[in-house]
Order: sequence, then structure tokens, then C-alpha cells
Amino acid sequence: MFSNTEIGIDLGTANTLIYSKNKGIIFNEPSVVAIDTITNKVVAVGSAAKEMIGKTPGNIVAIRPLKDGVIADFDITSQMLKQIMKVAAKQLGLSIRKPVVVVCTPSGSTTVERRAIEDAVKSFGAKQVHLIEETVAAAIGADLPVDEPTANVVVDIGGGTTEVAIISFGGVVSCNSTRIGGDQFDEDIVQHIRKQYNLLIGERTAERIKIEIGHALIQHDHLTMDIRGRDLVSGLPRTVTIHSEEIQEAIRESLLHILEAIRATLEDCPPELSGDIVDRGVVLTGGGAMLNGIQEWLSQEIVVPVHLAPNPLESVAIGTGRSVHLISKLQKAIK
Repeated sequence: MFSNTEIGIDLGTANTLIYSKNKGIIFNEPSVVAIDTITNKVVAVGSAAKEMIGKTPGNIVAIRPLKDGVIADFDITSQMLKQIMKVAAKQLGLSIRKPVVVVCTPSGSTTVERRAIEDAVKSFGAKQVHLIEETVAAAIGADLPVDEPTANVVVDIGGGTTEVAIISFGGVVSCNSTRIGGDQFDEDIVQHIRKQYNLLIGERTAERIKIEIGHALIQHDHLTMDIRGRDLVSGLPRTVTIHSEEIQEAIRESLLHILEAIRATLEDCPPELSGDIVDRGVVLTGGGAMLNGIQEWLSQEIVVPVHLAPNPLESVAIGTGRSVHLISKLQKAIK
């Protein structure tokens, strides 16, 4: 009852998840805040705020305060975290006072970006804040034996970044991070439809297209979808029919960047660990791992088995929460 609550936070570009040791995932909602610009008060966070993107009056702005896996707007992130912790406290049924928090950071983040994450979490009253590499957290969450001297390769395709790391004995042996993820796929789709059809669509429509008919670079059944947007010539609403092959082509460049990051990481791998990778393969986590056919495409390209984590969307948050007990061991390995 009196012990400090231990929680893990996956502060992601697209979604924020909170994991509690006793209750598992207690919060899993988009990293979006709706703010009233006149009073500077938070109107909504999470799903309610995401519903407002592109649909609000002038005085209410829906903002995503994290960009490319790091904090772009410090004050708004702090406010978002405070609101999220209130919701999490209700879920837990007790007030979270001075929790011990483990937060994950992208491996490519700078010292300043890490400090910003730490300060934002401390601002809602955390007793201790530990930072853990996102890929290590993803590996722990995907049930990989991170503290054993065997190679565990994790590819975490998030909203803002894709992290690729080889983890052995609790530490990162080789890693690469590219600021391309699910958001970039959405942006590619928006640009393609703008060029091809002179039609302007929002990011939520782009996300729906990606989920429903987006495919990695493999042969697949021809799929079509009707989408609505604003005609850039007449300014009036219009409906067009798009097909899966053109969406596949639109995101080709971004997918190849991710493949390049995976190849670069595997090239840096010590020869002793390369043998493990051939046997154990690569594990995909993050929302981008849900893209149709990505598992099949990557296994063809890198010629090692590619597995999907048991719960790709929640792996990082689960790993962050579980790592509370491993943190001293992991920090020694990092040092």
C-alpha cells in the first residue's frame, strides 16, 4: 500500500502507453492534446483529442507534441503527461504519488532530447526517472532473453522513428535509427494523392488507407478503396477510387530506408553473433510491424527468419514496465 508505484511509460510519437506491474497496460491512447489557445488549458488528451484533428474551431488546436520520437513541445508534453497520469491513477484505483518511472528513449536521441524527456516526466512528481533504450524495452516486451550472451535483433517501427538494434547481454551491440516510421508512410500517401488526383486528404484518412490497403513490396491481391477529400482545383469535396498497387509505390522509398537501416545494423554485427541471428532471426515490434506483408518482404530481403512480436503495439510499454527490476543490471551494461 505504501510502496512507491512502479510504472513504465512508452512516450511514443503516435501513442502513449503506460504499464503497471500489477495491472498490465493501463493507458493506451494517441499522443495528441487538444488545447484552448485563449485560456491555454488542456481540453482533451488521447483518443478524444485525436478525433478533433482537423475538425476544431480556431481557438482549439489539436497538437501532437512529440515529433520523430522526441519532444517537440516541452510545455504541452508536460501538460499531456499530467492529464494522462490522472487517467492512469483512476485505472489503478489509487493516487500515484511519487512513482518510480522508467521511460524509453529512441537510441538516436541526443543528451538534450533525453533530458527533456526526463524533465517532462519529473514535472508530474515522479520520484525517480530511469531512461531505457527503446529497442531494449521492445526486446524485453517481446520476451527475448536480453540478459543472455546471444544476439537478439529487434526492429521497432514506430510512428516517428524506426529503431534497429542487436542486443546481447543486456546492452546494445550495434544499432541504427532512422527518422522514418508510420507517420512518414502517411505523409507519403498524402503527397501521392495530392500529385496524382489533385485531392487534399487529412492524416487520419491517410492512416486509414495505410491500414486497409497499404502493402510492403510484395505481390498481393488487387484491393481498391474509395476516399474523400477536397479538390485542389475546384475547392469542392470529391470522391476518388484508389488501388493498393499505387499506395505500395507511394511508400516504397520509406520502406527501402527502413531496409537500409536493418542491413547497416546487421553489417556492424560481430561475427560470433551473426550465427545466432541466422538461427534466431529478427523480431518486429511497433505499429509499423502491422503493415500488410512486411514480415514476408523483409525475410525475402535479408534472408533470415523474421518474426512478429506477440503484441507488437504494446511490446515497448510492457518491456519498459518489466525493466524496473532489470534497470540496475541494464545500466551497468550500458555504462
